[in-house]
Amino acid sequence: MLVPSLEHLPRVADFAQEDPSSEARQMANWVMDARDHRGMPFVIVDKQQVRVFVFKPDGTLDGATPALMGSAVGDDSVLGIGEREMSAIEPHERTTPAGRFVSQPGTNSSGEDIVWVDYEAAVSMHRVRAKEPSERRLERLASATPTDNRISFGCINLPVTFYEDVVKPALGSQRGVVYVLPETRPVQAVFRNFKVIGAS
Repeated sequence: MLVPSLEHLPRVADFAQEDPSSEARQMANWVMDARDHRGMPFVIVDKQQVRVFVFKPDGTLDGATPALMGSAVGDDSVLGIGEREMSAIEPHERTTPAGRFVSQPGTNSSGEDIVWVDYEAAVSMHRVRAKEPSERRLERLASATPTDNRISFGCINLPVTFYEDVVKPALGSQRGVVYVLPETRPVQAVFRNFKVIGAS
């Protein structure tokens, strides 16, 4: 039975002028139809297209952006990886895990505000950090193709202005739901109740 306060919400998401992948659109539509976000802001993370879509609780798009994500292809985090030093994380372990995550505002070890996606695995959404020039993180974000956007240890790196203007207001002081689409398995294998609702 639907929560009464959610019954007025649309049944499909509104991507405005964005042109998402069919998988991202189907996931957002399912979220709205199933009310799976429980009336919270929600995020669709499309790893294959390396894009992030942030939605208001009513399913209207708050903003979209390219992002940087885990350098390794894969949909699972290694057990206990959140407790290890970054220097001890092997290249093949640097994945952005797929799944449904309830986000929470937080801070990192430097005191910088971030949004935790998977706290136990130490995966968060945060401002891009261009500390190592050889990584060319800002250039990767600005490039026209997604092929060079896989560079992080697993966290979702976002343009600073997008984080400040979209993510922080939406998720910086409240919980939300983050849906990270898989890249090695079918969507139904990760989101058991998922079904295609249709496009809008």
